[in-house]
This record gives sequence, structure tokens and C-alpha cells, in this order.
Amino acid sequence: MRWLANPHRDPALRPGDDDAPLRFHRSLDGYAPSPLVDAPQLAGEWGVGRVLLKFERERFGLPAFKFLGASWAARRLLGEPPYDPDLELVAATDGNHGRAVARVARLAGLGATILVPAGTAAARIDAIAGEGARVEVVDGTYDDAVRRSATLASPRRLVLSDTSWPGYEDVPRWVIEGYATIFREVDEQTGGARVDLAVIPIGVGALAAAAVRHLGAGATLAGVEPESAACVLESIAAGKIVEVPGPHTSIMAGLNAGLPSLVAWPAMRDGFDVLCAVTDDVAEAGMRRLAALGLEAGEVSGGTAGATGALLADPGARAALRAGPETSVLLVLTEGVTDPANYARIVGGGAESG
Repeated sequence: MRWLANPHRDPALRPGDDDAPLRFHRSLDGYAPSPLVDAPQLAGEWGVGRVLLKFERERFGLPAFKFLGASWAARRLLGEPPYDPDLELVAATDGNHGRAVARVARLAGLGATILVPAGTAAARIDAIAGEGARVEVVDGTYDDAVRRSATLASPRRLVLSDTSWPGYEDVPRWVIEGYATIFREVDEQTGGARVDLAVIPIGVGALAAAAVRHLGAGATLAGVEPESAACVLESIAAGKIVEVPGPHTSIMAGLNAGLPSLVAWPAMRDGFDVLCAVTDDVAEAGMRRLAALGLEAGEVSGGTAGATGALLADPGARAALRAGPETSVLLVLTEGVTDPANYARIVGGGAESG
């Protein structure tokens, strides 16, 4: 593990979200809050007061949290139904966001083209195609797939991306808004009890920005990235957005991004206290630890759990996180099992994908 205390943290942050996305999601068929799991075993191991796991194993029948952002952004983009059936949604993905966009398109009666980087697991490609989308494999990284998606935009082909670039900022901002549902649910599930430390996985940064908007005024925030794609850590170190070149080959596929989102960057720069980068063995150990607790969780969730344990075992990182025996810790576990074969290899046994 490699970690960095953020010198740009702004102590004057104030909450910046509302409950409109939660009210919207509650209006949809199939809505149910994801569970908040109390993990006293981890609290004891990590020397903190409480550990809460917000487990995004399933949302609207999909094995990850991404439908929350995709559905809210689609409603803001498309307006109220019915929709023109000649419209098509386009997105780049490492798996979960693209599948969510494909599901949104199918439910709206629209087509979808989803671009994935070379090396994407077959199970993830098959799941996207199973939603009725056309899947295009891009010879390159996730960031190359993003650039390719931008070239497809037209009045009939609407890009629904969770990352942003100059001139394309509204839709990714709506995706960030959609993730407020996660943190609003946590408030309700804890009865408003204080969260002292939240650990958030970071890819392009949409979920991370949502965490800052909700928690950044009162909680310490730690971000987790793969060592091979630590674009936010490197950007914090540089004091500006920088790109980490590929290939990005971590098993934490949803975090394999080399360039932070333009609209998410200011929130991450101002709101996170510590950034850490971990190798795949940390993610694998985290998956096994979660499995021992009865939680079938994917590679990104494992990386979040493994990184938290490593941070809290490091005296310097623990001090930077202001963690002690009374600290309440929230981990956002963003996915269930999205690659059953890899899960079986790492954890043993089998798991059903959602």
C-alpha cells in the first residue's frame, strides 16, 4: 500500500446534496435500500469503535451501485417518458456503469452502444450484451474507450458518461447527484448517527464526489485506488489533474481509470483527507475477509476492505485519518460478484452473479 495525506483539504466544506435522487429512486419499481452491515469483528481487528459496511451487492437487479447514477442522469437527460425509440444511449465502461446504462436504455425502449476496453472480462461483456446493448471492444484502456464514446455523440446518440471532459459536464454531474441516495440511506439506517471516517473506492471519481458532497463537512474521507491506476492520488500529489498512462490491469476493474473526471476533481481535491493505492493482493485478501463474514463481494469491494485494514494498521496513516478506539468507520462496498470465475479463483467455491 502507498498512501498520501492531502495537503489541499478544505476544512470549510459544507454539505451540497439533497434528497431529490432518493425520492426519484423510491418511485421506481424494484427499489429497496442496500443493506448497512454492522461488522463488530472488523471493528475489533482494526481497533475502532464501529465498522459499518454499506453493501451495494444489488440495485434494481444489478450487482453494483451504478444504476443509481445512470437512472437519475438519464431522467435529467431525457426528461419524462415516453421517449423517441430512435434515440440511443452511449457509454464507456469497465463493466458496471455500462451495464447500468444498458439497463436504463432497455427499460426506456431505447438502443444502447457500450464501449469496453480490451481485456474486459467475458462475464462483464456478456452481462452488458444480455441487457440488449451492442458492445464494442476498444483496443486500448478505459480512457481510450471514453475518448471513443465522445466521437459517437450526435442528436440521436446521447452519451451518458460518469466521467467528464471539457464541454461535457452536465451528465456526469447528474450521475454524481444520483449517488446521493447511498448516503441518504446511510443517514436513515443509522438514525443520523455520526460517521467519523468513510472509505470510498475511486475510479474516475463520481462516487467520491458524491461522498464529499454529503460527508465532507464532518467526516474524514479516505479514497482507494489500484496501484496501477492511481490517477487521483497522483493528481493530488501534483496539485492538478494528471493522467496515469495504461495499461491499467488491476482486478479492481471498476477502478481502472487513468484520468479523473473533470467535474469530480474539485470535490476530491478539497474533500479527501487521505488517498491510498493498493495492489491486487490487498483486494484479494479483502475479498476473502468479507467472504468469512458471509458477504460475497467483488474485487473493488475487496480492495476497499483490504485497504481500510492496511491504513488502520499503519501508524502514520491512522494518525492522518484521526482514527482511534471510538471511531465510527463507514466502508462503501460498491459491488457484489461481477466475475464469478475470478471470485471462485480468489475465494474458493462459487458465487452467483446478479
